Amino acid sequence: MRTTLRLANGFVQKGMIATLFFLFFAIFTHAQRVACVDMSKILENLGDYKAAQLELDEMSARWKQEIAQEYDKIKAIYNRYQSEQVLLSDDQRKSREDEIMTREKEVRDLQNSRFGPDGQLFKRRQELVRPIQDRVYAVIETYATERGFDFIFDKASASGIIFSTPAFDKTEDIKRILGK
Repeated sequence: MRTTLRLANGFVQKGMIATLFFLFFAIFTHAQRVACVDMSKILENLGDYKAAQLELDEMSARWKQEIAQEYDKIKAIYNRYQSEQVLLSDDQRKSREDEIMTREKEVRDLQNSRFGPDGQLFKRRQELVRPIQDRVYAVIETYATERGFDFIFDKASASGIIFSTPAFDKTEDIKRILGK
């Protein structure tokens, strides 16, 4: 009986080892192919992206200057109010304070309409940059499909991968396909 038990244990152990070996082999042969690209490097090398960024930067700078000038005007009105305050009646003081608060609200609203989450700058960025990004993503998708990659990560993204072997970086290939 002991011999039979030893033989059974031996078969079980050999069977488990064989099963583990085949399982490991199956997993190893079906490994996913992974690559990464640096989207910021790719986009920075595209002329139309640079032009879009330049337009957005100039627009932003103009609007920031305009808003700063409006705040300077409000500050001047406030300073004048401070110096004249003792000479004003209660109604005049209230009127000037209301005027200052109204102008501040108008400038804040202007700032929000230009730079807010649904502001003009965001919308213009979508108009200019989205088509470029879509084109790059299409090239990456084609590249991944043709070369058999299962995943391509953006290593420039804050939520991207932390480590990548340089052999997996396909940034230069995508730039070359895009003609840059």
